[in-house]
Amino acid sequence: MSYSTADSLRHVTLDDVRGAQKMLSGVARVTAMEGSRHLSQLVGAPVHLKCENLQRTGSFKLRGAYVRISGLLPEERAAGVVAASAGNHAQGVALASRVLGVRSTVFMPKGAPLPKISATREYGAEVRLHGQVVDETLAAAQEHAAGTGAVFIHPFDHPDVIAGQGTVGLEILEQCPEVRTIVVGIGGGGLAAGIAVAVKALRPDVRIVGVQAAGAAAYPPSLAAGRPVSIRNPATMADGIKVGRPGDVPFALIGELVDEVRTVTEDELSTALLLCLERAKLVVEPAGASPVAALLSDPGAFEGPVVAVLSGGNVDPVLMQRVLRHGMAAQGRYLAVRLRLTDRPGALATLLGVLSAVDANVLDVSHVRTDPRLGLTEAEVELHLETKGPVHCAEVGRALREAGYLVID
Repeated sequence: MSYSTADSLRHVTLDDVRGAQKMLSGVARVTAMEGSRHLSQLVGAPVHLKCENLQRTGSFKLRGAYVRISGLLPEERAAGVVAASAGNHAQGVALASRVLGVRSTVFMPKGAPLPKISATREYGAEVRLHGQVVDETLAAAQEHAAGTGAVFIHPFDHPDVIAGQGTVGLEILEQCPEVRTIVVGIGGGGLAAGIAVAVKALRPDVRIVGVQAAGAAAYPPSLAAGRPVSIRNPATMADGIKVGRPGDVPFALIGELVDEVRTVTEDELSTALLLCLERAKLVVEPAGASPVAALLSDPGAFEGPVVAVLSGGNVDPVLMQRVLRHGMAAQGRYLAVRLRLTDRPGALATLLGVLSAVDANVLDVSHVRTDPRLGLTEAEVELHLETKGPVHCAEVGRALREAGYLVID
C-alpha cells in the first residue's frame, strides 16, 4: 500500500486494515488483553485493558510505521526514510526500518528523554537532535527529506499509518467479541481513526470514545469547526498525545466514525497512571493512561464490556517519579505543608511527635531561618508527608492546628 500526495486524503477501508494485519504477522505482537477488577467494579461492567504498552518498542507506533515503510517503492526505500519524534514514533520507525533493511534518520528534540534517544539508536536509526520543541524538529526532518530525497514518515497523517494502527481494533474484536465500548487516547488521531475504521465496519454498534488531555485538546474545537484547527501552546505531561493540530486524514475518519471525544485533567492522568502501576502492575506512560483517566473521571458514562487501550509504556523515569508523586497528591496520599514554629532545641522533635501521633509518614523536612518575614525566634518548616487519603490529610491539618502551629497555605 503506497499512496501519493494526491490521494493521501482517501478513506482507509477495512480491507486496508486486514491487509496491514497480514503484513504485520510475525513483526508486531498480538498484545495481551487484561481484565481489571478494580475498574470493572467502578464502572459496573467488565473492563479490559488492551496492553499496547507491551508491544515491541513499547507502543503501538511500530504497526503504522512498518506498514508505511513496507509500502514504499524500491527506489523510495533506497533513498531511506526520515521521521521526527520525541519518542514512540521514533522507535517505531527505527525498528521497522531495521527489519525491512531501510536506512533511517530520526530527528528528536534536544530535550528528549535519554532512554528514548538511546533506544532509537539501538534500533538502528541515525539520531539527530534538533530544536527545543517538536515543531522545530519536524521542520528539520522535512528539510532533510527535501534535500536528500528520503521519504518522510508522518506519525499519524497517512492512510498506511492509520491502516497499521487499525490492526489494534481487529485484535480487540478477536479478543473481546462482546465489547460494547472502546476508549482510546487521541493525539494526532492515527490510532483512534484506525481502530474506528476496523471496528465500525464489523461492529457498528460498538461505541468508540476518544480521549484528549485538556491542555492539548485540538479535536473538540476542530470537530465543532468542521475542519482541523490549531491550538496554541498545547501543554500536558502526556507527550504522546500532545499534538496541536489534528491530522487531515485521521480527522475526516474520526469525525465520521468516533462517537465522542472527551478530555481529562492532569490530576486524572497522574491518578490513572498510578492506578495502572499499583492495581494492574503495568507501566504505562501518561498518554497511554488517558483512557483509564476517562473511566475514573466518569465511570457511569461507559456501557460495558469496555476495552481501554493502553497505547504506550515509554515513560522517562524522571517523569515517572514526578507523575507518581502528583498522582499520590491528587489521591490525598501525599501532603506538603508549611508551618512556623519557635526556633529552639527540641521544637522539631515535638512537631514530629504530633505527626507520629496521627500516623503521618515524614518523607522530607526543610528549614528556613533567614527570611525577613520571620520573627527573630521563628523558623519556617516545610514537610512532605505520606498520607492515607483526603480524610487523613484533614486529620493531619487539624492535629497541627490544635497543637498550636501556624499552618501556611
